[in-house]
Amino acid sequence: MDKSSIKIGLIILCLGLLVACSEDQLPLECLSGSEANQTINVSGGDFKFGDNRYYPDEGPVKIVQVADFNIDKTEVTNGQFKAFVDATGYVTAAERGLSELEFPQIPSEFRVPGSMVFVAPDLDKPSSPATWWRFIPGANWQHPEGPASSLEGKEAYPVVQIIHADAIAYAQWLGRRLPTEAEWEYASRGGLDGASFSWGEESPNTGKPKANTWQGRFPYNNMNEDGFVGSSPVGCFAANGLGLYDTTGNVWEWTDTAYGPDRKRDYGIEGYDPQQPGVTVKTLKGGSFLCSDNYCQRFRPAARQAQDTTLASSHIGFRTAADIPAY
Repeated sequence: MDKSSIKIGLIILCLGLLVACSEDQLPLECLSGSEANQTINVSGGDFKFGDNRYYPDEGPVKIVQVADFNIDKTEVTNGQFKAFVDATGYVTAAERGLSELEFPQIPSEFRVPGSMVFVAPDLDKPSSPATWWRFIPGANWQHPEGPASSLEGKEAYPVVQIIHADAIAYAQWLGRRLPTEAEWEYASRGGLDGASFSWGEESPNTGKPKANTWQGRFPYNNMNEDGFVGSSPVGCFAANGLGLYDTTGNVWEWTDTAYGPDRKRDYGIEGYDPQQPGVTVKTLKGGSFLCSDNYCQRFRPAARQAQDTTLASSHIGFRTAADIPAY
């Protein structure tokens, strides 16, 4: 078979898989279900928590010690979450909606079952962050982009449209918990203390894409160089030095640490975000498929984001952790 026939065959294969492949890019091989449903023991230690080079809320850097702990190898998948729902009958917050008694200040149209979905703006129209997200009635973990979407063929994708309490419920079902921010960051660093990224200093899109992020000018043009426009199945990119996948990009991940605008003091159980006064906020880590070089740039271990604990979206998931008993 000559080179032109091989090239045509690859193009046909790419189109058949609905993956945008460059001339030298083949469809990615991702972890199998059994490989994804695993956990990793992490030996604790001291490390540089935070970073003084980027966003103000990442600093000041301080030395923090974490004990030995266990953490999921990947983000929790739709298949794993479905097993939990099937076993317990659990109904997520996005499926229930918000009661008027608990949330009297929220307009009725936002209390119906549903959640937040990212909607890219048209190329020829001005936009702002307030217009990129829409509350879509009927959006939930089973229909992450709205009622017309489904999980068919996406059992290995990370579950999204999960609020903090949903993530805790799943973790407790397994006898586990959510990681703290320090544990998550320590594990994400992959043994590279103080490096900008989980693999070193190169950005995710230098050379072959190292994670599922946004390539191009956000939010208008996703060049799709990594093969995915939205989220991807877990474990499609190389693991870090500790064997964890997708701690960079794909979907944001809940931690159990209250968010504060700096690392100078403890912000209590509810946390504090000056942009969301009066709201209980926890810390998200890892960035998502919507993080790009020109916007967000929170796809680094030290990066963090405040998130209302009662608000789910189409790019927020989680992974679980557990203590390792000392003998």
